[in-house]
Amino acid sequence: RFHHASTSHLCSCSKTVSDEKYQDPFQLGRKDLKNLYEDIKKELLISAAELKEMCDYYFDGKGKAFRPMIVVLMARACNIHHNNSKEVQASQRSVAIIAEMIHTASLVHDDVIDDANSRRGKRTLNQIWGERKAVLAGDFILSAASVALARIGNTTIISVLTQVIEDLVRGEFLQLGSKENENERFAHYLEKTFKKTASLIANSCKAVSILGCPDPKVHEIAYQYGKNVGIAFQLIDDVLDFTSCADRLGKPTAADLKLGLATGPVLFACQQFPEMNAMIMRRFSKPGDVERAWKYVLQSDGVQQTTYLAQRYCHAATREIRKLRPSPEREALVHLTEMVLMRDK
Repeated sequence: RFHHASTSHLCSCSKTVSDEKYQDPFQLGRKDLKNLYEDIKKELLISAAELKEMCDYYFDGKGKAFRPMIVVLMARACNIHHNNSKEVQASQRSVAIIAEMIHTASLVHDDVIDDANSRRGKRTLNQIWGERKAVLAGDFILSAASVALARIGNTTIISVLTQVIEDLVRGEFLQLGSKENENERFAHYLEKTFKKTASLIANSCKAVSILGCPDPKVHEIAYQYGKNVGIAFQLIDDVLDFTSCADRLGKPTAADLKLGLATGPVLFACQQFPEMNAMIMRRFSKPGDVERAWKYVLQSDGVQQTTYLAQRYCHAATREIRKLRPSPEREALVHLTEMVLMRDK
């Protein structure tokens, strides 16, 4: 139903927050994320020197901490909505730490599966230490996250966040398969996108809302905001694979095509160039497939259509979060949807 939507209402980005209310999400979230990476390293109490070196390599403090930032902003927004509390609870901050650990473990494992050689502009663990040790490092980070999760001591939160791990695995399996039926292909792609990217953000937001507010309606708002922002984030990521130069993105462009993956821009382009169907089914494995598919995508409106779709998800996220009581954190979460659409790396 997204394919032929008129663009008139899609292009109008959500109303920009007025200057007096405008809040930079990164500035606002910074106070709660101070020492985030040091705290993660405390969770990773490691005696083996090599394993410690591998974990420290990824938790170097240079990441944007995008996911933890959303989580602490959501925690504050929900706390203010519930009882005007201005503080983030220790358990809510723990959820932010756990989210970053689960995310990083999934990246380590993804890089092994994809045989990737660069991530965030530097060499991957599997390139430096080899695949076996990289898998074990990912497992170790995940186990440390599970210990931190158990320490929160809330069975509902444990249930919500372990769903993320299940979704990550199911999403990876979805990515390894492909649909013969063209009509099912887009649903398959969006389901994979939710499980691999958005579930972590959605369920982490839900977890902190449960800790901060007893109202199930608020839990649903938090979940839907995270889900919609997460899907939009990945859609823009898939667009950048075609439009960003490799040094800005921190990984080689056309990476998805080289892995045999048909993302949003490819699926939309396929409607204009049906000859791409055969390439999608053979996962761009024949010589010249990647180059031809790349050319078709750029000749089509696949990039534009995928961007419109991301805008729709961002609008949905904004509609959800505006149901909460006004607060600087709520406005920062609104602004974050605009930042997701504008990012170039």
